[in-house]
Amino acid sequence: MQNQLEGIVIRTRPYGENNKIVTLFTKEAGKITCMARGAKKPASRLAAITQPFTHGVFSIYKGRGMGTLQAGDQLESLRHIREDIMATAYASYITELVDRLTEQDEPQPSIYDMLYQALHAIADGYDPEAITLFVEWKMLRVAGLTPTLHECANCGATEGEFAFSFQELGFLCHRCFHIDRYIIRLSPALVKLIRTFYFVPIERVGALTLKKESKTLLKQIVRTIYEEQAGIRLKSRSFLEQLERTPEFFPEPKKDIPEGD
Repeated sequence: MQNQLEGIVIRTRPYGENNKIVTLFTKEAGKITCMARGAKKPASRLAAITQPFTHGVFSIYKGRGMGTLQAGDQLESLRHIREDIMATAYASYITELVDRLTEQDEPQPSIYDMLYQALHAIADGYDPEAITLFVEWKMLRVAGLTPTLHECANCGATEGEFAFSFQELGFLCHRCFHIDRYIIRLSPALVKLIRTFYFVPIERVGALTLKKESKTLLKQIVRTIYEEQAGIRLKSRSFLEQLERTPEFFPEPKKDIPEGD
C-alpha cells in the first residue's frame, strides 16, 4: 500500500553501508519507521529529505513489517536548526522526547501540531529553552502523568500562595504546605507560567520574556517529574546540559516566545 504522508524527520540511524532507517512523526498516521534505501549516498534523491528536522511530504510503501520510503518532497528544511548548535541540541531533545513517549502507527494530530509549532519557533529564532519547556510540560500527559495544577492537590483551594510538591504531584496551597517538607515554593508569576506551559497551546501564547532563573527552576521541576514518576532520562539531555553550562560561548536567542493570533 502506497501512502502520501506529511511529516517531520525525528530520528535517523544508519543501516548497512548506504541505507538509513528513518523515523517520521506524521500528521495523518503518527510515528512511523521506514527504510530509506541508498539515502546515505550524497547523490541519492532521498539524502536531503531524510535530514533530521526536515518537514516534507513522504511517499511510503507499507507492506508487512517496516515500510519503505520511496520518495519525498521537502516543504521546509528548517536549516537554521541544523546550522546552530544550541538550536540543534534543543530540537534533538524535543524530538527524542516525542519519540520516547509515542507509539508506532498511532495517529496523534495534537502532538504533530505541537512538534511542528515548536520546531518552527526554534527555526525562526525564538528562545529554544523556553520552547522546550513548553513541550516538556505538555508531554507529561502523554507520559501518563497528570499533575494537579489548577487547584491545591490536597484541599482543592484555588486561591492563596502555592508551592510544587513532588509527593502530591502538583500544587499545594499555603494551608497544606505542612504535608510535604520538600515543597518548592513558587511566586504567583511562576505558578502562572507553569499553568501556561501545561494548559495553553504554543500558538495562543503572547510574547513572554523568561528570566534565566525561572527557566532553570521550571526545568528542574518538570525533569524531576519525568525521572521520578516515569523513569525517563533522555540521551540528548547530557549534551544539552553541557551546552547550558557554557552559555558564554553561544549567542542569546533573537526573539521571545512567538506571539499568538
